[in-house]
Amino acid sequence: MARLTVTEAQRAALTDAASFSLLDAIAGRRSRRFPLGGEIPDGPLAFKSRHPVTPLTEVERALLLSVVGGVTGWHYGITRHGGYAPKFPNYPGSAVGRTFPSAAGFHTSQLFFTDDSGTYLLPTRDTAPLSGEFDLEDWLNHTADQYVRLSDARLPLPREEPYMEGHNTWIANHPGSLLAFPVADLSEHLIANLSFFAANGYVIFDDVHDRLIPGVEKFASLAHFDDPVPLSFVEQYTLTEASAELATATHNGVLVLQALGLGGWMFDGLDRLSVLGGSGDPRAPGLGFRSDTDPRWPFPNATGLDGYFDTLSPPHVKTVADGVEKYFVRKYGVGGPFHPDTPGPWADTRKVRSAALPASAVQELVTLEASYIYESFGKIPGTVPTVHALMYLQAQNIDLDFYDTHFAPGAYLRTHAEHKARWNA
Repeated sequence: MARLTVTEAQRAALTDAASFSLLDAIAGRRSRRFPLGGEIPDGPLAFKSRHPVTPLTEVERALLLSVVGGVTGWHYGITRHGGYAPKFPNYPGSAVGRTFPSAAGFHTSQLFFTDDSGTYLLPTRDTAPLSGEFDLEDWLNHTADQYVRLSDARLPLPREEPYMEGHNTWIANHPGSLLAFPVADLSEHLIANLSFFAANGYVIFDDVHDRLIPGVEKFASLAHFDDPVPLSFVEQYTLTEASAELATATHNGVLVLQALGLGGWMFDGLDRLSVLGGSGDPRAPGLGFRSDTDPRWPFPNATGLDGYFDTLSPPHVKTVADGVEKYFVRKYGVGGPFHPDTPGPWADTRKVRSAALPASAVQELVTLEASYIYESFGKIPGTVPTVHALMYLQAQNIDLDFYDTHFAPGAYLRTHAEHKARWNA
């Protein structure tokens, strides 16, 4: 991909954004929703913009996407577990460090985004980082090189309930805006958690059906076999951990909005299935994820997007056992966090990666438990969605006239006041 075109004015604006105080960004953080070209037709804040819709520049977009989902180096791993020292904990699912934390380094999410130019995927969870000293423009280009265009059109989403919550219908996914949202593979996150608990000597108990998982007695020698972990807890744990990952990523973007002088906010008021592709309404095809239904489930279940977001759930793998195998190959195979030839941050990276607890220590138990969940509930995870979308970051050029009309002084920052001169000169 051709390098981003950065004008001298934009280069100066990037330098200014890079020096913006984190504390100022935190203290100045507000949801500024009214954009250039926007309109509120009624109520106490009624207003119609006199300006045309104005999209973000490509450089602003690249910076925001880099901050929300970019690669920052090599993951440092989990330092020690006394239960199986001197073996190195085998928790992480990726060797790559990104701009946001992930529970035990599982990193199961990928970033999708849409604007007036189309709909895209930014697949960075296994993208090797740049080497050498950090250079901001190189980092932005490294991110832009990863864009995968899924469509030439903005994500279609009707401006009505239930596709959007009522208070978002006037503004969400507005023309000119950038809408970015990470999506997590909970099938992989659950398998990672099953591996985590198995490595620490625990088995899973099906508290939903009040029964032991058949065959688990084979693992009675595990240290905590007599204290099994409830399945519902593991799955809620999985959902909560992934939610924290998605929220942290989007909040990073919110802080950078302040530094750039852009409006926008983070929110969860878009219907998940309408965004992914499980609404059942042809007006809301979303990203086109496969979604299935079952009488046992309260909602359709999105399982993945073939070729772009292949989860570890059937039909994206032939069987759950194949999905577990794929997970361990990702961890221990070429480029994975526990392959000796994968570069890393340590003085002797080969030694550290080679010391990991082997897959053989847990794979059989994880396969048994994961297969049972799928057979018992018809999906994996059994009680929470296979694919999880939660938080959305919207970025847009704000209309200062609206804030000058309806707010007291101080409604926006210096960066907002100077944005047009810096970025759109």
